[in-house]
Amino acid sequence: MASSGCGNCGKHEEDTFLYFAYGSNLLTARIHLQNPSATFCCVARLQDFKLDFGNPQGKQSPTWHGGIATIFQSPGDEVWGVIWKMNKSNLISLDKQEGVSSGIYVPMEVKVYTQDKKEITCRSYQMENYVSVPPSPQYKTVICLGAKENGLPSEYQEKLKAIEPNDFKGKLSEEIEDIIKKAETEVNH
Repeated sequence: MASSGCGNCGKHEEDTFLYFAYGSNLLTARIHLQNPSATFCCVARLQDFKLDFGNPQGKQSPTWHGGIATIFQSPGDEVWGVIWKMNKSNLISLDKQEGVSSGIYVPMEVKVYTQDKKEITCRSYQMENYVSVPPSPQYKTVICLGAKENGLPSEYQEKLKAIEPNDFKGKLSEEIEDIIKKAETEVNH
């Protein structure tokens, strides 16, 4: 991976990698669940891609009860997200969280641009085989909270808020529910 020079990343060491998050891992508390080494670097933009939500291989997420975020190539569109600097020791846990071994997401290398127009190469993930479906209200909330927490552009935050969720009204895992409650308190006050 390329060195960053962005925000708090400082010098990019051999034992770290850069990860571009655009979904639930925008939220610090969410990424830290399984990847405690993640350190915020900066906000960045992935050009010529579009955000979508879907069920991998047509199967609904048992964690989120709706579509989960993915990206696909779309000339002229852009996806905003966060660059996290992580220890390579967390690469296995990140791949596991993203369901790489079961084929949910495929790791990919992307070139993103910081707000001061620096190009940075990062690891990210994309679903290749999915059915487009809306996210659950809770999943949408996690993404919107992460976007607000990390200062993604306000126009993009408004786009995220405008996403129509599905009608899931049940509970998520206690761990995820706690993260949402805590983040709502911290981010909205």
